[in-house]
Amino acid sequence: MNYVYIGVIVNTHALKGEVRVISNFDKKEKVFQIGKTLYIGDLKSKETIETYRKHKNYDMVKFKGIDYINDVLKYKGKKVYVLRDDLELNKDEYLESDLIGLDAIFKEKVLGTITNIIDNNGYKLIEIKESLIPLNDNFIEKVDLESRKIFFKNIEELL
Repeated sequence: MNYVYIGVIVNTHALKGEVRVISNFDKKEKVFQIGKTLYIGDLKSKETIETYRKHKNYDMVKFKGIDYINDVLKYKGKKVYVLRDDLELNKDEYLESDLIGLDAIFKEKVLGTITNIIDNNGYKLIEIKESLIPLNDNFIEKVDLESRKIFFKNIEELL
């Protein structure tokens, strides 16, 4: 099974078994839905979302069959995952984590390999060697996961 990390449960909320998740996952709308399954911790404990809501910078989740705070305390501090197949990505969609390791191409020249995606207060940056390129459609021409390449445009002044 191919698990994808989406965040961490940082605390419980109130007494009815709701948890606070901190997540900067790029496809939240595909994960945090009623009925979706999340996998928690190293053991990948399987839980189904009963309710979901946003609260400040938290994703608030309550799981089916868990109605008391004492039943979710075991998940505090645990990482949360989802199965990649459950994301139901379209053919042209990709995760930010898929970009790491791709060869970066600009004007038929290889710039290097993508080493990291940096979250700069909600503004994502692609790290290639010592260069940072904003992660948005103004600079990305094409992503080819099969050939392990990403093609850039309009980045002359960023290099």
